[in-house]
Amino acid sequence: MRTSPNRLLATAFGGVYLLVGLLGFAVTGGLTFFATEGNLLLGLFAVNPLHNVAHLLIGAALLIAGLSNVAAARTTNTVVGAAYLLLGIVGFFLVGTAFNVLALNTADHFLHLGSAIVLLGVGLAADKSVRSSRVAA
Repeated sequence: MRTSPNRLLATAFGGVYLLVGLLGFAVTGGLTFFATEGNLLLGLFAVNPLHNVAHLLIGAALLIAGLSNVAAARTTNTVVGAAYLLLGIVGFFLVGTAFNVLALNTADHFLHLGSAIVLLGVGLAADKSVRSSRVAA
């Protein structure tokens, strides 16, 4: 198996997001699944049970892609990065509304935007030979 920036990033981010999803359940006891205001994880990031499940699903997708092949990791990094970019921007407008079903706060928005920049940057810029060899075939 060839090591690549996309595989390394997907594996690392996948592991971190799985851990964050699991740790989130330690602080969300007593909250409803779709609570619009969450409890703080690490004293900074608001989470509710739905937010924890989202972290687990995203972490699993990234980890599986990172452990499989370069093309899967590259695609998953790009797709998750794009989703986080959208969530990071839209999230600013959701706080304080009934649509904030992930219980997002300002720290979450900046973390999602930071994750988006890293995932999209690596997903779009690294391992270009994989994309060009697939297109040429």
